[in-house]
Amino acid sequence: MTPTSVRDPEARYKVLVADKVSPSGLLALTEDSRFQVTSLDGLEGSELMAELADADALIVRSATQVTRDLMDAAPSLKAIGRAGVGVDNIDLKAATERGIPVMNAPAGNTVSAAELTLALLLATARKVVEADRSIREGEWKRSALKGFELRGKILGLVGAGRIGGEVARRAQAFGMDVLAFDPYLTSERASDLGMALASLDEVLESSDFLSLHVPLTDATRGMLGAAELGRMKPSAILINAARGGVVVEAALAEALKEGRLRGAALDVYEAEPLAQDSPLRDAPNLVLTPHLGASTADAQELVAVEIAEAVKSALLEGDLTRALNAPAIGGEALRTLRPMLTLAERAGLLASVLSSGGIQEVGVCVAGSYDPSFERPLTAAVLTGILRRVQGADQVNFVNALHMAETRGIRIRTAHTSRRNDFSEVLEITLDSEGGRVTVVGAMLGEGHPRIVGIDDFSVDVIPEGSLVVLVNRDVPGVIGRVGTLLGAHDLNIAEYHQSRRDAEGDALAVISIDGPVGSAVIESLEAMPEIVGVWVADLG
Repeated sequence: MTPTSVRDPEARYKVLVADKVSPSGLLALTEDSRFQVTSLDGLEGSELMAELADADALIVRSATQVTRDLMDAAPSLKAIGRAGVGVDNIDLKAATERGIPVMNAPAGNTVSAAELTLALLLATARKVVEADRSIREGEWKRSALKGFELRGKILGLVGAGRIGGEVARRAQAFGMDVLAFDPYLTSERASDLGMALASLDEVLESSDFLSLHVPLTDATRGMLGAAELGRMKPSAILINAARGGVVVEAALAEALKEGRLRGAALDVYEAEPLAQDSPLRDAPNLVLTPHLGASTADAQELVAVEIAEAVKSALLEGDLTRALNAPAIGGEALRTLRPMLTLAERAGLLASVLSSGGIQEVGVCVAGSYDPSFERPLTAAVLTGILRRVQGADQVNFVNALHMAETRGIRIRTAHTSRRNDFSEVLEITLDSEGGRVTVVGAMLGEGHPRIVGIDDFSVDVIPEGSLVVLVNRDVPGVIGRVGTLLGAHDLNIAEYHQSRRDAEGDALAVISIDGPVGSAVIESLEAMPEIVGVWVADLG
């Protein structure tokens, strides 16, 4: 049993490191006398809880499960740092309820992940793994191990964010042409990265190599199944070093066995470790690695440095700019603004759902008696909603949304005006994308009652929660009844149905609040109705 460490009376903050983290990367903390840093690698259960009794901060990697019970054993805990990107091992909801900011280190592993992608790409192109296995078995089959050059080949990227952009730069150095599908990337940003934008189908059908760089969200889960793999060239190679679950593994194994795909390389899986009975284990022309994307000494050093600086700034200065779950304001100001922050995030998500193409500019105009200093957190809340579909809900929040928008080249406009005649507190969002402009207006009614009151030129009145179905339909008799009947046939209950029109001759807009999730079958059925011009669904939570 490891004895409980005695708190240094000279140190202001006690920081526990529960997993193996690079010591040199923690120098920002260990060389500062204001911090007592204790390494507890391998300690768990009641022993770890005992150490946490007076801890101010906890730093982990992926081994330690930071549960609600663990946080309950740490009444003084002021910050949790994850030396890496994913925070699946941390109960974010419990941390938020406890007011504990959770910080991660998203930038430190960028180059390592990009380089592994290139390593897998080269290994498959030149059959390195197969050649190694062959020669160890006493063979010398040079003619059977003929590969091909990267030069002149097309690399297709699904997702061209931080890591995807680094992969593109390296692929271009090999003389490859890069084609990308990223509906949130503007043409201007793509041009800066030296790549061409295309639809998903075009990328699938054109690529000699297809590399995935998207988060695992409801939209990307199972993104590449049998149909999508069938669109790829039989000579193509698939690389996934992003997230397990994006590729349907059984479909990939079948495509490889039937020769409908030249090869593939995977670093991530639906379930990790990979199950012994996984069909991937018997699939031919497949390179498998055990989630090595960030497993370099360099990356581990960088994420340690990044998280040490983040924890230090949070404890000494209250700087939560790298937190995943904390707004940039607190105390009474936060209590005052919380309903409007919730409205801002949900209205931003709705605007994102209604938009199409790369996002170019976001405008946020606040009307009412709010302090002008609230513009920034309200703008961050709007961007949190807008970027949730791009980055994944666990990667973006009030604090890092502004930075993420900046890195994506999204321009931000803010304004504050006096109270309007129609509502006392109003938030107007304009989102300009390559598909055009979308406007969503939210308002506070009375004490903390949020509403969506406008979409483009239409006036509406709906509570921003749950599943919202937005329809544009031709203004002809019977549409409301037919839509209601269709939703009822799918066992969906309508909480609110608000129909709006500008005049008797044009299209109408409906916003329908639904109890429960709206599946793809419902959307397809609505789209098939001849009166319906457009259908969008936003899950506002």
